[in-house]
Amino acid sequence: MLKPWLHPLPLVAILRGILPSESVAIGRALADAGFRVLEVPLNSPQPMESIQRLAQSLGDGFLVGAGTVMTAEQVQQVADAGGRLIVMPHADTSVIRAAKQAGLLCVPGVVTPTEAFAALAAGADGLKLFPADQISPEGLKAWRAVLPKDVPVLPVGGITPNTMAPWIAAGAQGFGIGSALYAPGIDLAQISQRARAFAQAWNAVSPPSKERSA
Repeated sequence: MLKPWLHPLPLVAILRGILPSESVAIGRALADAGFRVLEVPLNSPQPMESIQRLAQSLGDGFLVGAGTVMTAEQVQQVADAGGRLIVMPHADTSVIRAAKQAGLLCVPGVVTPTEAFAALAAGADGLKLFPADQISPEGLKAWRAVLPKDVPVLPVGGITPNTMAPWIAAGAQGFGIGSALYAPGIDLAQISQRARAFAQAWNAVSPPSKERSA
C-alpha cells in the first residue's frame, strides 16, 4: 500500500538529473528533513545506479523508486536495482500491470477522470495529477467527488511551499516535488533548506492526520 509511506510527510522528492555520486548525500539530507519517498526519473544520468545506492543507503524505512517509467521492461530494471516504486508521466495500463506483477507500488500520471479510473482498474496505488496546472484545485475538487476516498491523489508540476494550501483544501493528499526541491547544480545545503521549507509548509497547512487517512 502507498498510504503508509505518505505519513507523516506525503511529499515525493523527484530527483531529476541526480548523479549516482551525489545520490547518497542528497538522500540523507532529504531523510533528515522528513522525506520518506524518493523518485529518480529514468532520464537522469545512470538512474539505476542512483536507485540502487539510495535504496541500500536509506534502507527499508524509505520508499525509493523511479519516475518517467515508460515501458514494462523498465519496470523490471527498476525492480532489479532495488526500487520499489514506479511513477509514470502517463497512464499506460500495461506498465501499471507490469509494476503490480513485479510487486512494486505504482503511481501513474493522469489528467482526465477516464485515465484515472482506467489506472485504478489496472491496479494503480495512487494517482499523479500531472501536469497539475492543467487541472487546478477546482478541477481536483470535482474529481474527489467521484474518486474513491482512499485513493491518494498527488499533484505534480509547479508545486511550491506557497501553493500547497488550495490543493490540500481541494483534496490533495500529498505532492510530487521536482525542481523547486532539487535541480542539478544545487548545493547540498540549499537542498536541505528547501526540503525543510516544504516539510514545514505541509505541516502548517495540512489537515490533521486522522482526516488525511479517512
